Amino acid sequence: MSVLTLASTPEDAAALEAAVAHHARLAGELAGRVRMLLASADTDPGAAEVIHTGLTAFCDRSLLPHAAAEEATLYPTAHGLPEARLLVEGLIGEHRCLTALVDALRAAPSPADSAADARALQVLFEEHVAKENGLVLPLLAMAPEISLAGLLADTHRWLASDATLVDAHEPRTAEKARNTEKGQDMREEPIEETGGCGGVCGCGAAEEAAEPELDVREVPHALRHATVFGALDAVPAGTAMVLVAPHDPLPLLAQIEQRNPGIFSVEYLESGPEAWRLRLSHH
Repeated sequence: MSVLTLASTPEDAAALEAAVAHHARLAGELAGRVRMLLASADTDPGAAEVIHTGLTAFCDRSLLPHAAAEEATLYPTAHGLPEARLLVEGLIGEHRCLTALVDALRAAPSPADSAADARALQVLFEEHVAKENGLVLPLLAMAPEISLAGLLADTHRWLASDATLVDAHEPRTAEKARNTEKGQDMREEPIEETGGCGGVCGCGAAEEAAEPELDVREVPHALRHATVFGALDAVPAGTAMVLVAPHDPLPLLAQIEQRNPGIFSVEYLESGPEAWRLRLSHH
């Protein structure tokens, strides 16, 4: 059944689709960062430390504010629906678990010690947004007396207000404004564009054996590109990762170049027919 048939108005149908897509971006970026952490924890402690720091920053900047905004805007209205009341209470409990896992990540003495908590965080968040996508959001969208589009607008305003309060003692640059949690792709800090071919080449990569590998063949299609973006955001400058895809990922490579002009160079290591393996080097 199309999501368009599960909403009382076209505006709520569009809002439902946008919310589901945003959840996919968050879940994908989290998955990519966690996969990079797990891949590097035992092989490259220096890179793993950078990835671990970026993962906790992403959680503090995106996942936890997203959860808080839902509790402030979406959940009170959903809790008023008899068929959603117990579900919402359970989702609030899951928010507490997500917060506890992020705290455990932050307190871990080393990236290797945080691996189990990182993986648990990924699994819980994916299950959590699946419940929101499949149950809570459709119930809100179908209720004629409720405007899901209005609730999501309130969520975005709450996030913008919260970000302003957090940054009250630090001027907000244009880059920071773009990086607020409103469905945009986010990173810890601006990347200095230092050149690089930005296309297909064989320049300057480290030995493949020391590079983390991201195999997206088993990643759900809805999360695949966001997972790659999250993984790339976790790759420190001067290092690389190997991407394994089920086909030649030309549209993805175009998106990577559009998103990070001149930052990543690409070298094909294998070109099918079962898999395409590419080294993506961060300049």
